Amino acid sequence: MIRNCSDNNNDEQQDEAVRAPEEKADDIEKSGGITLRGQGEAIHALIIAGQIEGHYAASPQTKSTKYEQCIPTLVAVEESDEIDGLLLLLNTIGGDVEAGLAIAELVAGMTKPTVSLVLGGGHSIGVPLAVSAKKSFIVPSATMTIHPVRTNGLVIGVPQSFTSLEKMQDRILSFIVRNSRADEAKLRELMTRTDEMTTDIGTVLDGSEAVGYGLIDAVGSLGDALRALKTMIREG
Repeated sequence: MIRNCSDNNNDEQQDEAVRAPEEKADDIEKSGGITLRGQGEAIHALIIAGQIEGHYAASPQTKSTKYEQCIPTLVAVEESDEIDGLLLLLNTIGGDVEAGLAIAELVAGMTKPTVSLVLGGGHSIGVPLAVSAKKSFIVPSATMTIHPVRTNGLVIGVPQSFTSLEKMQDRILSFIVRNSRADEAKLRELMTRTDEMTTDIGTVLDGSEAVGYGLIDAVGSLGDALRALKTMIREG
């Protein structure tokens, strides 16, 4: 918010006006979000970018989103009397599936208006995050990557290990189907394609394809997402 200062403002007020943009930028860097107050609506924009961190920290060279920061932010937005809606901005390469699904479940359970916008990538666990909002958008150049749940590092080679991965996959698919118009059988087919990705199995969908398969509600931009969110707020 930009303040208009009159000529008779004291030095303290002027110093506050100068510091405000720097403090706001610092808040965005720390929390990954910002609250915008317009004409009658207060919207909190939460950015989920890079790799979603779970129980293990990502390397310093990796852009990451920490779920232990997202969760309190979402609770605060839901409980705040001063915030009317949530705008979820997504450009993620995936990450910890349990952490990502936990964030998605919180967004899906919010009573306030929520809108998501996929900007660059909605890779893997980014798909449940995208569909978790009450209305979802994707820019034309963005992509959504659908592939099976995977793990790296030490794996105990017993049937139970693979059963656990399969159950996690079922939970993710169930969430996507509940919160979108996508068909589960079609999603499983897209997930196991071998002719779409050079070093992996799965499917990469662009914006219009994601809408066509029922994952996303509409192709749109930031302006479209904000207009939809403001409409939901006013109607609510």
